[in-house]
Amino acid sequence: MIRSFLLSTASAGVLVLSSGMAQAAGFYIQEQSVSGLGAAFSGSVTNLKDPSTIYFNPAGLTEVPGAQAQLGAHLLIPSADLEDTGSTNPLVAGGGAISGNDGGNPYDPTPVPNGYVSVQYDNNLWFGVGVSAPFGLANEYDDDWFGRYDSIKTELAVIDIQPTIAYKVNDALSVGAGLNIQYADAELTNAANGGAGEGKSTLKGDDTSLGFNVGVRYQPWESTVFAASYRSAVNHELVGTAKNEGTTTADFDVQAHADLNLPDIATFGVAHNFSPRWTVMGQATWFGWSSFQDITTVTREGFSLPALAANYSAGDELSSIQQGYENTWAFALGAEYMHDDNWTFRGGAQFDATPTVDEYRTSRTPDGDRTWASLGGTYNFDDRWSMDFAGTYIWIDDETIDVTRNNSISPAGAAEVEANTEGNVGIVALSFTYKF
Repeated sequence: MIRSFLLSTASAGVLVLSSGMAQAAGFYIQEQSVSGLGAAFSGSVTNLKDPSTIYFNPAGLTEVPGAQAQLGAHLLIPSADLEDTGSTNPLVAGGGAISGNDGGNPYDPTPVPNGYVSVQYDNNLWFGVGVSAPFGLANEYDDDWFGRYDSIKTELAVIDIQPTIAYKVNDALSVGAGLNIQYADAELTNAANGGAGEGKSTLKGDDTSLGFNVGVRYQPWESTVFAASYRSAVNHELVGTAKNEGTTTADFDVQAHADLNLPDIATFGVAHNFSPRWTVMGQATWFGWSSFQDITTVTREGFSLPALAANYSAGDELSSIQQGYENTWAFALGAEYMHDDNWTFRGGAQFDATPTVDEYRTSRTPDGDRTWASLGGTYNFDDRWSMDFAGTYIWIDDETIDVTRNNSISPAGAAEVEANTEGNVGIVALSFTYKF
């Protein structure tokens, strides 16, 4: 069964590589636990009692008895609408308005799976492994939409494999740690201006890098738990290709690399049992998004730059798109009610601030502050099988986009993309847990 579980989880990872949409602010995917989603992640470091605690707080493994395996999926149903407020292109006669439609909803309903296995070795030591997709984004606008000089297609998938260990120091204190083995794959396309007309610019690359996470769980009284976890930043160097095509005089196809600096994340939580049936949870999460400042493409080798090749050599900067993300906080409150031995119900709300700023916000992540409302529950079929289910609705604040994009060799190709944004997200999720 463990072999089948691991094969299923690996297949799930392949699915995430093909599509993904971040459902926390920025492009962080918070949906790594169905039971956690049901309470809007208000108790993800304090109150998860299934193997998904591997992701949020490895110290929580000491509350997961025996050997267990879990496989879950979140269906993300996002919607975004962008309204042109005066986008211009200097190559249009007189610097006129950019032609094109509003791009439509760039998102499709997307399943995001994850899986975990935990094993209790003895009364003090636990081991586990998780497969998740902690960061990702997938959107695609019409090729002829008004914001095409900013973006047409964005695909980013980060797959994380996390071997984990947890140790119960005493009845009150547990600690845990994990290694994050991360694979990142990205493709970014947008329209590009050139001396002979409009073409397309594409950046592709991938990388595997390492990070770590640590956690602590402290229960000084039977009714109260304090917990904290930290996930390190992971810095990827995406190695691949950058090219312009269809612009003639500005066409190129080169080997290139670009840095993708993912944030570190610190979470603090408390949970209190007011009675044997009722638990109230609160949580605060800090995101170190300021590490994501730009997407800078640097040439490597294999040049094909007609008429301009003499101006470039390996190691030169080909383009740099400012992102200017800021550090943020998310705050969540929730409650859980154990109805009987079979049924547990939960709910919660969360406020999740966007790391994007007015100066640099783009149509690749047309983001705003997010407000969550979640409901969910757990049903125990018997002593071995249980099912978690959850549903969430996310309101995204309206924001604006106002960026200058120059995706050609000549500054004369710069375009101004201006838009108003609005959006929302629906999420439904289901997971199954098996106790060996």
